[in-house]
Amino acid sequence: MRPSAPLLRVRELSLTHADAPHPSPGDVTFDIHAGEVVLLLGPSGSGKSTLTLALNGLIPHALSASMVGTVHAGGVDTATATTAALSTRVAMVFQDPDAQIVTGSVYDEVAFGPENLLLPLDVVRGRVEEALRRVGLWDRRGENPDHLSGGGRQRLAIACALAMGSPLIVLDEPTANLDPQGIDDVYAALADVVAAGDRAILLVEHNLDAAMDFVTRTIVLDHEGRVAFDGPAADVIRRHAAELVAMGVWLPGATLAALRLGERGLALDPLPVTPTELAVALASRDAGGHGARPLTEGDAGSTTVPPTPGADRGVETDRGIEADRGDGADRADEADRGDAPIIRTRGLTVRRRRTEILQGIDLEFAPGSLTAIVGANGAGKTTLIQALAGVVPPPRGQVSVDGIDPGTASPRELAERIGFVFQNPEHQFLAHTVFDELAHGLRLRQVPDAEIAARVDEMLARFGLAHKRDVHPFLLSGGEKRRLSVGTALITRPRVLALDEPTFGQDRARASELLDLLQSLRAEGTTIVIVTHDLQLVAEHTTHVVVLADGRLRATGRTADVFQDEKVFTDAGLRMPALQRVLASAGLGVTS
Repeated sequence: MRPSAPLLRVRELSLTHADAPHPSPGDVTFDIHAGEVVLLLGPSGSGKSTLTLALNGLIPHALSASMVGTVHAGGVDTATATTAALSTRVAMVFQDPDAQIVTGSVYDEVAFGPENLLLPLDVVRGRVEEALRRVGLWDRRGENPDHLSGGGRQRLAIACALAMGSPLIVLDEPTANLDPQGIDDVYAALADVVAAGDRAILLVEHNLDAAMDFVTRTIVLDHEGRVAFDGPAADVIRRHAAELVAMGVWLPGATLAALRLGERGLALDPLPVTPTELAVALASRDAGGHGARPLTEGDAGSTTVPPTPGADRGVETDRGIEADRGDGADRADEADRGDAPIIRTRGLTVRRRRTEILQGIDLEFAPGSLTAIVGANGAGKTTLIQALAGVVPPPRGQVSVDGIDPGTASPRELAERIGFVFQNPEHQFLAHTVFDELAHGLRLRQVPDAEIAARVDEMLARFGLAHKRDVHPFLLSGGEKRRLSVGTALITRPRVLALDEPTFGQDRARASELLDLLQSLRAEGTTIVIVTHDLQLVAEHTTHVVVLADGRLRATGRTADVFQDEKVFTDAGLRMPALQRVLASAGLGVTS
């Protein structure tokens, strides 16, 4: 039996940003009760992040957006209560953790909220220690938050929310910058929070493989920001998989794999939503059980899923899944046999104050390759890609990119050779409209106005931003900001493109579109380097991989070769994707 009073009550809520033509979300109604873990899904731009900002009063009190309808948190109307009062009822973890860090130490950051509630000192101390231990940061409590990695700052933001003791915790992409162990730690901590039954969680998340064992309910917003589906998490995904795919919503990797197996003549019923369920269904099939049934003509319309670029090119091998030799692997061979490396590092060592972030890195990147830099949080991934791009100037003579030294080159020289996309898109926005943001780099190069207009319009259409051309970049959704930041780096057509977590905040359709675009750029000769936590993406789409651990190079080579040795990843604090292990053990060449 649910308690009579929900922790959150939303009624006919519509939110419209300044200058936006339509509300997003629109006419949304739902309740959240204690003990629930609610997963909020929807395509990029559907208003997921905007909705979360209305739950603790930031809209309408602090952000410029009109609000129609009502939100009650713990029985309090968010439109009339102060954000300070609402903080005791709804705790927030933003998509960008830097947006909420305000103090000079990890300990003080977590203590900041409880102290402002005027709680007794011993209560504050107890909450801070408990929260920091839950996210694995207690031993770093005296450090400046700026010294943490992106994943470390994300865990710090979660600790701050936990310490507030609010009945409802709202988290926007909480695991996007975390390594596998960090994801496990975060969900374990959140599971403890709701286990007592007096709290609830609302979660905006794209990493559904990690979330499905944790969430209890799913609310799906459509492209218009309206509630399309609302119900038990697994039931919503199983019953509406085809519609969710058509909407461009992320699905669990196991579900996508099962849909593709259905296309090949092997339908699994019910659809699995976790790698464990997929493994059981495949084992049942092999044992002659009832976990699988023959594919019928009527299944085609209900199970068809557009393949992720390269996903239909998997082949069976005695070591699991690898790219078809006719596509990615052949291009890897071509890159390996090509001209002299376009990027080279020799003994690259980067220090921050007295700490060595990178130690003696020797690498070569072939022209036309797509290389992923992977590693656990704090391994030095972002520092490495920033050193390659000159964002963090490397020591002289240790890096060469397309014939120049990023340690001594001018910003203009760097921009002509390498485009860089930050992990947080806001860090690179300069203009007041989306159009002007894309046009900025071309105008600096004195490109004719007619060509600027044509190239900007092409980029707007390619990234689904044409309707936002006159909107301020900071008013875009998280996914739209990411697409814009990628567009600004691509529009000048550099020979090298470096992207830090390029699919962060993207719905499935936009992520696939971006990966398609990267492949087309490779075909034109662009060399691409990405930092990502998504090893499934690495396995499916890259030609080469660089594995870092504790600032040192642990492995590098062709992706198919590196993925043969799981120990390479475990030694670096990573895990092979569970879905890939399941399919490999079943001898199936299907990827998610």
